[in-house]
Amino acid sequence: MSKLTLGTHPFLLGFDQLERLVERTAKTGNEGYPPYNIEQTSENSYRITLAVAGFGDHDLSITVEDSQLVILGRQADETADRVYLHRGIAARQFQRTFLLADGVEVGEAIMEHGLLHVDLKRALPETVIQKIKIKRG
Repeated sequence: MSKLTLGTHPFLLGFDQLERLVERTAKTGNEGYPPYNIEQTSENSYRITLAVAGFGDHDLSITVEDSQLVILGRQADETADRVYLHRGIAARQFQRTFLLADGVEVGEAIMEHGLLHVDLKRALPETVIQKIKIKRG
C-alpha cells in the first residue's frame, strides 16, 4: 500500500504547491530572536508584533517577496568609543520570515516603545460561479 501525501490525494487537485509551502515552513529557522506575537485584530486582519528594543527605524527593513514577509534588523556598530564593564544587551542582527497565504496583504508598519507592529489584511475573495456547458459527442 502506498502512502498518500497531501499533494497526491485524489480530492486535492492542484494543491501540490501547498505541500511545498508546508515543507518550506518546516525548514525555516526557529531561533527565538527576536520574540514575536501574532494576533487576530478582526475577522480579516492580523498583526505581527516583534520585540526589537534597541533597534531604530533605520536599522530595520521590511520586504515582501514571493508570498514571504521578511523583516531584517541590522544595527550599526557604534560601540568603538565605549568601554563596557558588562555587556548583556544583545546587539545582533536578525531575519524573521513569515509565509503569507494567498490574498494576505501587508499594510502599515508602526514602531512604538521598542515594538514593531506589522499589520496584515486578508482580502475577501469574490465568489465566482462558472457554468460549464456540456457538449454532445
